[in-house]
Amino acid sequence: MRFAVIEESREWTEPARRGSDPAMMSVLVEDVEAEARRRLRSCRLQEWRNREFITGRPMPDDIRHFALQVEFAALAISRLSPIPQDFDSDVYWPRQPGC
Repeated sequence: MRFAVIEESREWTEPARRGSDPAMMSVLVEDVEAEARRRLRSCRLQEWRNREFITGRPMPDDIRHFALQVEFAALAISRLSPIPQDFDSDVYWPRQPGC
């Protein structure tokens, strides 16, 4: 789940997790996959893939490597039992190129 606080209001950009109490809520594999998709969107991975398909020029190695790392992290986090409540913390995910 991701949201932005804009002048005392919230804008939800991902579907809410099931459950109402954060302490009792279990994290689903779908939540981890949504976080992985969000991180890949932030580096514009689809644009790089489209450019590679259309022009034949390969995407930069650091972007390709980052995508592989995010996919691996998502698989590893999804296999934890239980999945940590703070699975979306930067501690569990690779650092985005250029940061």
